[in-house]
Amino acid sequence: MILEMIKNMKVMRVLAITAALLISQPALSYETGPHGPSGLDMAADLIVGRPVLLATTVVGTAIWLVALPFSALGGNVEESAEALVVGPAKATFVRCLGCSSNTYEGEK
Repeated sequence: MILEMIKNMKVMRVLAITAALLISQPALSYETGPHGPSGLDMAADLIVGRPVLLATTVVGTAIWLVALPFSALGGNVEESAEALVVGPAKATFVRCLGCSSNTYEGEK
């Protein structure tokens, strides 16, 4: 019983640290300088930002598939697809590396 409590505490500690890092992520972002994002910004985006955005895209796609019948009945399939799938996918795969805003090369 004590071993189970210790294992549960380790899992809870990992979840708490992960949640704290995810919550503090917006505080670490800032606007890029006149020369674009720095190497540190690009590395952080590649190591932390893109995997989180990829997970958001996958979860959003699953939610969209579950909500698809209801969206079809409500007549807003395109809006729900844009919000849950297309937006996170663009932020994951099209946004410039290290950029903090969701501007894409084609929109400049």
